[in-house]
Amino acid sequence: MRLLKRNKQQIYYALYEGKEPIKDEYGNLTGEYEIKYSDPVPLKLNISPARGESSITQFGQMEDYDRVLITDDMNCPIDENSILWIGNLNTNEPHDYIVKRVARSLNNISYAVKKVKVSG
Repeated sequence: MRLLKRNKQQIYYALYEGKEPIKDEYGNLTGEYEIKYSDPVPLKLNISPARGESSITQFGQMEDYDRVLITDDMNCPIDENSILWIGNLNTNEPHDYIVKRVARSLNNISYAVKKVKVSG
């Protein structure tokens, strides 16, 4: 079954691009890394209002997620390393969701996402 356009809501996502070593003021490596993400990209998809019994079965016994996102774009690049802006669409502020699991079917992709608190 295809998703209705009127049920789709806008989010933003950023893809993981790798990590970069952090240097101190003298140019020495600190042993720490800064994670790099792509620029946020807008996307419209279906967002569940809350976790429910029917969505638990598609991800197995995993219970550590808050919402389910569904898209019929089988080329959607979002994966378990992506970050999302769902509740707050201001991409100048820190992201508010992370992807916990991806479930692909024949006609759509479901994402189990978890709300996070990121200090900016």
